[in-house]
Amino acid sequence: MRRGVRGLAVVLLLCASVIPAATAQATGERRAEPRPITQLFDNRAVSDDARPAEADFDGAGASLSARDLTAAGWTPGRSLTVQGARLTWPKRAPGEPDNVVAAGQQVRVHGRGDALAFLVAGTTGQDVTGSGTVGYADGSVSSYLLTAPDWRRGPLATKAVALPHINTPGGQLAEKARLYVVTVPVAPGREVASVRLPRAAGLHVFAVSVRAATTGWTGSWATATSGYPAVGPWTDRTLRLVVHTSAGGPRVRLRFDNTFASTPVRIGSATVAVQDTGAAAVGTPVPLTFGGARGTQIPAGAQVRSDPVDFAVAPDTNLLVSFHLPGTVPAAPVHRLAQQRSYVSEAGDHAADATAGAYTTVITSWPLLTGVDVGGGPGSVVLLGDSITDGDKSTVDANRRWPDVLARRLLAQTEVPRYGVLNQGISANRVVTDVYPGDGVSSSSGGVSALHRLDRDVLAQTSARTVVVFQGVNDVRWGTSAARVTDGLREIADRAHARGLRVLAATILPCEGEARCTAAVDTERVAVNDWIRRAGVFDGVLDFDAVIRDPARPSRMLPAYDSGDHLHPGDAGLAALAESVDLRLL
Repeated sequence: MRRGVRGLAVVLLLCASVIPAATAQATGERRAEPRPITQLFDNRAVSDDARPAEADFDGAGASLSARDLTAAGWTPGRSLTVQGARLTWPKRAPGEPDNVVAAGQQVRVHGRGDALAFLVAGTTGQDVTGSGTVGYADGSVSSYLLTAPDWRRGPLATKAVALPHINTPGGQLAEKARLYVVTVPVAPGREVASVRLPRAAGLHVFAVSVRAATTGWTGSWATATSGYPAVGPWTDRTLRLVVHTSAGGPRVRLRFDNTFASTPVRIGSATVAVQDTGAAAVGTPVPLTFGGARGTQIPAGAQVRSDPVDFAVAPDTNLLVSFHLPGTVPAAPVHRLAQQRSYVSEAGDHAADATAGAYTTVITSWPLLTGVDVGGGPGSVVLLGDSITDGDKSTVDANRRWPDVLARRLLAQTEVPRYGVLNQGISANRVVTDVYPGDGVSSSSGGVSALHRLDRDVLAQTSARTVVVFQGVNDVRWGTSAARVTDGLREIADRAHARGLRVLAATILPCEGEARCTAAVDTERVAVNDWIRRAGVFDGVLDFDAVIRDPARPSRMLPAYDSGDHLHPGDAGLAALAESVDLRLL
């Protein structure tokens, strides 16, 4: 079954599942009293390296290494935030029961939000799928479908963490073990009271929680992790990143992601300020805290948010986000194409410096920092795209990406809410193919596919209301058929709709003249665009192709909009895209 078709079937079931049933008793099955998942643990997944026989995760004697988990920062009882969901790694010693094999158990879970998050892995050699139910405090139920990728063969692109070894009674294997965080929709606005796990042999659940709704906050700036390259190495250095706000508010909090990592990273201190010029701040930078502490450690694959701080953030303004890295960081999750100069200091903690003197090195990427939220506001529009959304060929330091222009249009009007605009474009990104493999240090910076990053980069974003999908040109340029691209776009729409988001799609721009944009590629591009316009899958269509193309030669851009490489619009073309958006569609 093709991925898009399979995804559609899954999401249709999810969409249908949130229709309330009368009561739990309406199923005709007597429900056991829900219990905390820790009281249901019946399997041992983690072993001490010196005593591997004390655990048997997969029924064949293999297990996870306690040493590897500790090295990744996944220590017993540690609270982890992955894809916006807060989960707790079981507080168990090696060799003790630390997960439950899903067999219809009733788990006590409380909270309101947009999704249930499961920390899972399968042990059958392939994906394990089963259906379960969610019980709500009002007595209604909904169903869900959960798929756990295999702990040894599942995709690295979607894993929460990969560990470098597998323990067996015969010795340790240098083979990667994977753990996954998988989310499924819940009925919006209803309080979850319990979860019935699927009946699925080989589906192991370590933790489950409700991903809380991000009420009271609007995403003002965000970026997507595009890869995990070698950096520096940075030892006892402070990074001062320049980011541009869309929405404003009276309070601020920051989000840092250790995506794709295999080891934790420590932030010693962090501040926020308004940029003056270069690395110089307006006034004294405001210190941030993390759970009341000056710094924090981010486990491999996890994320942290700073505590809210009273700091008035103006819209359409450059901020300086500074954070000290006290240890040695040889590689880091980054967004490569920032189109913005940021700074690295000489040795020492310079996060509180108002002056620029210590910041002697310029970088053009955004490491670790992935989000700036402001208090209040109407929520956010997320733009899921590739290099055109990322701002490739726009003027550096000028904030002329089309998402920036769209944000300024929203600020200047009163017809629709003044949403925050979150730019989740990644240069070279594709809809259905991973450019970066999703694991390990690599110079590849095209990110994992839109399908594989959808939950992290769209569904888990702060107060997301609408997503605009503007991708596909890289797929067809590299030989992917229009049918596969449209299957992927349909799956994105279905999954986003299942979470209550409004979904818009933009047509793919012409690119005749660029080396890979052959006549055959243009045929596939036109086919994708025809499908977007007529399929009825989306809540609205932004016909960017019609805006940018040369009427005399529709397979190429108007010269006035072409940056010169025939693939990316320049500043004028990017502005034309943003100006063409009917804001009411948002």
